[in-house]
Amino acid sequence: MSQNNFKPHSFHIPVMGLAFTIDSPIKIAKYGISSVVSIVDDHLIERMNKHYSNLFKLSYQEITTKVEDYRAKRITAYLNTVDTITKQTFESLKNSYHDAKGEFEKYMEMLPDFSALKKDFQKVVKTNSEEVSSWIDKNLKIGSIDVNIMTKLDKVNYLKGEQLPNEYNDAHAALRGFANSKLSSSVVLSAGMNPRLYAYFENFTDFFPTKNDVLKKKIVLKVSDYRSAIIQGKFLAKKGLWVSEYRVESGLNCGGHAFATDGFLLGPILEEFKNNKTQLVDDVHQIYAAALGNKEKHIPKIPLNISITVQGGVGNFEEHSFLLNNYNVDSVGWGTPFLLVPEATTVDKPTIETLKKATEKDLYLSGVSPLGVPFNSLRGSSNDFIRKSRIENGKPGSSCPKKFLVSNKEYSSKAICTASRKYQTAKIDELKKEELHQKEYDKKYFKITEKTCLCDGLSNAASINYAIEKKAEEQGVAICPGPNMAYYSEEISLQKMVAHIYGKTNVISHKERPNMFIKELKMYVDYFFSKVDESKEEMTKKQEKYLNAFYTNLNDGIAYYEGLFSKFENNRDHLLHQLANYKLEIEKGFIKPVLVPVK
Repeated sequence: MSQNNFKPHSFHIPVMGLAFTIDSPIKIAKYGISSVVSIVDDHLIERMNKHYSNLFKLSYQEITTKVEDYRAKRITAYLNTVDTITKQTFESLKNSYHDAKGEFEKYMEMLPDFSALKKDFQKVVKTNSEEVSSWIDKNLKIGSIDVNIMTKLDKVNYLKGEQLPNEYNDAHAALRGFANSKLSSSVVLSAGMNPRLYAYFENFTDFFPTKNDVLKKKIVLKVSDYRSAIIQGKFLAKKGLWVSEYRVESGLNCGGHAFATDGFLLGPILEEFKNNKTQLVDDVHQIYAAALGNKEKHIPKIPLNISITVQGGVGNFEEHSFLLNNYNVDSVGWGTPFLLVPEATTVDKPTIETLKKATEKDLYLSGVSPLGVPFNSLRGSSNDFIRKSRIENGKPGSSCPKKFLVSNKEYSSKAICTASRKYQTAKIDELKKEELHQKEYDKKYFKITEKTCLCDGLSNAASINYAIEKKAEEQGVAICPGPNMAYYSEEISLQKMVAHIYGKTNVISHKERPNMFIKELKMYVDYFFSKVDESKEEMTKKQEKYLNAFYTNLNDGIAYYEGLFSKFENNRDHLLHQLANYKLEIEKGFIKPVLVPVK
């Protein structure tokens, strides 16, 4: 099994929501487990900073919205608090070596059996027990405290009615908050390219290499395919910025927002990364070196390290190890299952109970996101209940207290959120004037009112769990697990979850859980036919081109899996049978003549 020499574990916990991993590093970094903090919600971040500063008896000074550049300063302050706490708890863990069943023992037990770190420690204990303390101090590693920025959440901000410069935009300020922190870690950029934000990285020294070829702060790109990776990697390289990791995520078999590819499946995408990694490194390094030279900065003689990681739908040790070994990835992201691990994430008790009972039908792609991107949702969430109650009371929409997702300018010179009461009221008034048949009216009404407040919904779990006061209209808890949640039905301890990842135990209750590649294929087939249905009445040239490309890519993906699965020793016939069924379903449902009448 492949072993990353720089990290204790072969998995990481990706960002989830706004609150669900907001304090994960405080909980698990001491065990060598890396996780990602969302730095979208500075209001939540400020409250968390106060909570943990008080809990660990650290100095705390409130940063109000009246303070200049408060958003960036709040983020910096909280990240510094997290850094301080994780280092303190890590030192305590290292000093607990002699404590039976202490934190150090927990750290070592959770390491995989193939861990070089674990094997080296066992060797030291047997041969030179007097050197154990020195070995621990030199070799034990802490998990990385990484942060996430959704690049498109870059709202323009105002002061006394005047638009502030670009560096005060939301994503820009979040980046500045991270850049000014004490952390030596990575920023994970998701949701596509933002050229203006990417250019802003050049303002911070920590993103450029030292004379020892060290990057204090690194850039990670979350991508859905190789083409996106190479375009963005070269774009940043031209600015003297190195992408240290390409984090490949399934377009549909994931949590949160789902950015579907044009029918490209995860297996073939990973194969492309595997086959082209050397070329990627060489091409980007040439551009990078030239840019650093133009800036008169230090140029590494050899390319800096690039990691390829993957996440989206993995659910057992067999899949985990296959991804590591077959595609040579450096780490595998495990997100959704950790929502049932209170030792690692922050989810309120009622929501955990709803998650435990969730079936495949309760986990679905919805249109609730104000961004207009499909969003993984859970039926029965308190956020959904409150949204429906407002509709029933004739007051759809949210008061929109935080405004992180504002994007629409139909009714205002300043962007407003499509989940806001202001927008939905105006849109419904327009709808009433159309004098539609009831069925068509209901359909359009639902599309308007389906949008919900995610700014509060995705952060409320922390407020509930830590009894943090907040002055805002109640929004409930919105949660965005991936489809994998259907196969887990119990609250899980951290040690048991990690043991499951490494094949030492099994926490999956559902006997019929499909292979992760098959599950993603099914989701793409369903998604494809939803797009076919949308274009049945009238198809444009653009739609025809899109559907034909999607059809071809799906079939190419199936052909790839036929070759891959035919080499499997276990479950081969069943997997090949499933592929044949989906191939037949696509051929029967997508008949070429349907595409003839084009306008």
